[in-house]
Amino acid sequence: MSPVSDKRDYYDVLGVPKNADSGAIKGAYRKIALKYHPDKNPGSKEAEERFKEAAEAYEVLSDAEKRSAYDQFGHVGAAGHQFSSVEDIFSAFGDVFGGRGGSIFEDLFDSFGGGRSRARRRPSGAHLKVDLEISLEDVSIGVKKTIGIQRNETCTTCRGNGAAPGTSPTRCGQCGGRGFVAVQQGFFSMRSHCPRCRGTGEMIERPCRDCKGSGHVPQEREVTVTIPPGVEEGMQLRLAGEGAVGPHGAARGDLFVEIHVKPHSLFRRHGKDILLEVPIGFAQAALGADIEVPTLKGKSQLKIPRGTQSGTVLRMRGLGLPDVHGYGVGHQMVRIIVEVPGKLTPEQETILRQYAALEQKNVGAQQRSFWAKVREIFE
Repeated sequence: MSPVSDKRDYYDVLGVPKNADSGAIKGAYRKIALKYHPDKNPGSKEAEERFKEAAEAYEVLSDAEKRSAYDQFGHVGAAGHQFSSVEDIFSAFGDVFGGRGGSIFEDLFDSFGGGRSRARRRPSGAHLKVDLEISLEDVSIGVKKTIGIQRNETCTTCRGNGAAPGTSPTRCGQCGGRGFVAVQQGFFSMRSHCPRCRGTGEMIERPCRDCKGSGHVPQEREVTVTIPPGVEEGMQLRLAGEGAVGPHGAARGDLFVEIHVKPHSLFRRHGKDILLEVPIGFAQAALGADIEVPTLKGKSQLKIPRGTQSGTVLRMRGLGLPDVHGYGVGHQMVRIIVEVPGKLTPEQETILRQYAALEQKNVGAQQRSFWAKVREIFE
């Protein structure tokens, strides 16, 4: 997972504005998919890549949660699935195009051979989502985390087909193993999942006792996720193919990891910048000083200018957080708090009284301006 991507903008890929509704996005995808369908462009690598690119863009923009993450963080926040083949696309969007993978294309491209699109597609496994809490230090440098999840794994007893050992699934008699049935409505023929086999095209007479015919069983697994530097609160990282296995050995879904950043005891985050409040003494503020302050990378020296006022913000360049998209690094902003001592030793009090006496004779510029305005009002 890289914070920088050279992919085209998904809205540009589909040719829709950023405020396009779901219907416009779906229509745009259908148009592009039909134009660049491999059966219509045999042997064209460019058409196949455009076909995959459009599917990747549609997968993100058709999902409200993924689209929101993409609008905020670009490809890092919601990168689309890297479809490896046309079959992979049909499997992913079977429910979008009429009940099974590729049906939209079957209707229009059977005359081109269409053997690929006529094949039965099994629905992929469920997507999973987990929450992961990291520290601000982790955000600063990026980190790899190993997380434990529970997900469906292929049943080892039946090897994923859902049938008891020694038996096999049989072809569904209602749909003929195709996974869908056609329903005639006037001049139009609509396709939907077969109600008997639920789109699998197969029937199981004797289910596996371990998985109850599903072909999968829940198991604990460990997954390693790479968190890019500069990741932000609420950002979701997508691990393709790390979700639950599909029914009867079908492809896995994806795993989405939502990032949460733990509050820090010293620092507060503001975009790429880090905010820190540092208390100093009256003498340090008046005379200036070099002090040591904490940063996310360890301790560093900060110069306090002579005459620094309480509330002054000093900038430590380049000691903030990296931009998640790779556009530079923020700064550490240090707000100076000048502390007034609550208790004084006799010696300190003597010295301050001497200083106070001198102040009466050497009033500062701000004080002169203030008291001049007071005199103008009341005298």
